[in-house]
Amino acid sequence: MSVSIIINPIAGGTGRAASVGARVDLARSVAAACKELADVHVTEESGHAAHLARAARAGGARLVVAWGGDGTVNEVASALAFGDVPIGIVPAGSGNGLASMLGMSFKPAVALATALRGTPHLIDAGELGGRLFVNLAGIGFDAHVAARFNAPENPRRGLAGYAALVAREALRYVPGHYTIDTTDSRRSLGAWLVVLANGTEFGNRIRIAPHARVDDGALDLVVVEQGSRLATLWGMRRIVTGTVEQAAQWSSTLVQRVKIESDTPMMFHVDGEPVQGGTTLDALVHPGALKICY
Repeated sequence: MSVSIIINPIAGGTGRAASVGARVDLARSVAAACKELADVHVTEESGHAAHLARAARAGGARLVVAWGGDGTVNEVASALAFGDVPIGIVPAGSGNGLASMLGMSFKPAVALATALRGTPHLIDAGELGGRLFVNLAGIGFDAHVAARFNAPENPRRGLAGYAALVAREALRYVPGHYTIDTTDSRRSLGAWLVVLANGTEFGNRIRIAPHARVDDGALDLVVVEQGSRLATLWGMRRIVTGTVEQAAQWSSTLVQRVKIESDTPMMFHVDGEPVQGGTTLDALVHPGALKICY
């Protein structure tokens, strides 16, 4: 049985022919060293990774490796969920939230060898607005930033470009008002962030849900409520410093299902990929829906 290695050529701000060629050569070299028969593919557009992963699954691959950022991981994981073929990850994006949480190496050769030799583990998948996610999904400021970061007119990629965008948009973002309905409560509030967390962090050790676990059969519903702009921005620094639980606006609840409503259509994201939704969004967890090798 073969493995399929799917490389996103623009992950992490690359895309130069030399860089892509080096990734392909490294993938083949590591696979050969691990005595694996590997099909190596380079994505050409959004959605291509999912198509390649579905084809690999149908063709009997024993493992599909996503070499890229959170969006590439999301596409591959969504194609493999609820099946027997596991995903492996070579983190190469701006965030790499799931890989960071799971302690995966950021050295491509090490990460790939680990995936090829790894034991499959079952983890949960979340769903928001009909779209699967494996790390984080959200409504509010993070979705707002994701939409602008992924826009064709955005010239700056990579972590530096993302950080600059966050800093700029934080000064002018207008928080939304939401009604959040869970099994145990119904709340109406203004919020900067409404996050459904399967993993703990956005990436780069920026933790929003420090107690989240990918295998507990639940999602952490994290809300950062609206305060004054100054108080909110001051409190948001705790996400970076690892003390987010001490922020007065932050709260977290374990949920299996939740409904979120707003008077206006909501932009949301799944693993950093922006999606335009309606005025009602349903979220739920799918326990043990995905196998992952690491």
